[in-house]
Formats: sequence, C-alpha cells, structure tokens
Amino acid sequence: MKKLLLGLLAGLMPLIAFATNPQVELKTSQGTVVIELFPEAAPASVDNFLQYVKSGFYDGLIFHRVINGFMIQGGGFDPQMNQKATRAPVKNEAKQAIEKGVRNAPGSIAMARTNDPHSATAQFFINLVDNRMLDYPSRDGYGYTAFGKVVKGMEVVNNIANVRTGNAGMHQDVPMTPVVIQTARVLEAKQ
Repeated sequence: MKKLLLGLLAGLMPLIAFATNPQVELKTSQGTVVIELFPEAAPASVDNFLQYVKSGFYDGLIFHRVINGFMIQGGGFDPQMNQKATRAPVKNEAKQAIEKGVRNAPGSIAMARTNDPHSATAQFFINLVDNRMLDYPSRDGYGYTAFGKVVKGMEVVNNIANVRTGNAGMHQDVPMTPVVIQTARVLEAKQ
C-alpha cells in the first residue's frame, strides 16, 4: 500500500510542479495583451481581478488615463467617461507582493486606488517604466499592489502609451480617441 501511495505521489509531482498562474487576455482596440497573474503574491487582488474578468465587467470599458513614461490605467469608465459601479474594495497587498518579489516594474499590472490604501476595486494600471516609488511602503506607508505582468503584447501597451491625450471634463490624460477593452477573458491553462 505504501508503495502504491508513493507511486501515485510521484506521478502527481510533475502536475504540481507545472501548475501555471492564471492568464488574462485583454483584446483592445489597439491589439491584444496577455497578463499573467500572481496569486501567491497578491491573492485577494488576483481573485478580485478574475471576478471582474469572468463577469464581463471590463468588456467595453476604456483605458481612461494614459501618461507616457509612467503608466496606462483602465477598468473604470466607458467611452463616454461614465464610471461603472463596482463591488467592495480589496485590502492593500503591496507589502506581501514585495515580499514575494512582485513590484511596480515595467510591464507589471497593479491595482489603482484613491488616497485610501484599501480602496482598490476594478481599476488597474500597467506600468510603463520602473515605478519603484509606488512599491510598498511608498509615501503613504502602503504603496500600490502589483499582482501580475504582461507576458504578451507589451508593444500594444507601448502603442497605447503613445496615443494623443487631453482633458475630458474633470479628467486629465484621457486618450482623444478611446482605447477600448473589447473583451477580457481568462485563458485556459496550458497542459
């Protein structure tokens, strides 16, 4: 019996060793971006993001804040700049993410928030450069939770960073031609 159990465990080890992190595909009006998420570094943030993706929340929303040399932000507004209602915020996990080696580096995705460190809901941003000043502890003792990275389509992210921006009402750095997230979906894990 002991040999049978050991044999079964040995057979499962390759499956465990090759478990992959979830990936999300964002099809945008500028092209497709694939993001790998890191649940070990920021479990609540990843779960929150995946819930929004699976519900279709991001479909039709825009990247509403684009600052070349800094980041692109989306996940909150439609092309008419109407803000979409969200679920309750998640707790800031920037300290845990840093401890696991996930930070606001070029190509990383992070939770956007207000001045309240625990206010992140659906909005996210993709870092264009090394934004170490956003890492825990940042200026406010919390920082911004990075929870994944772009693994395909960084050229699309950089193209979005180069669109012409202006003001839209009270909002600054808004693309003059909307950059729409046409669909967001979880990719099937590769075997």
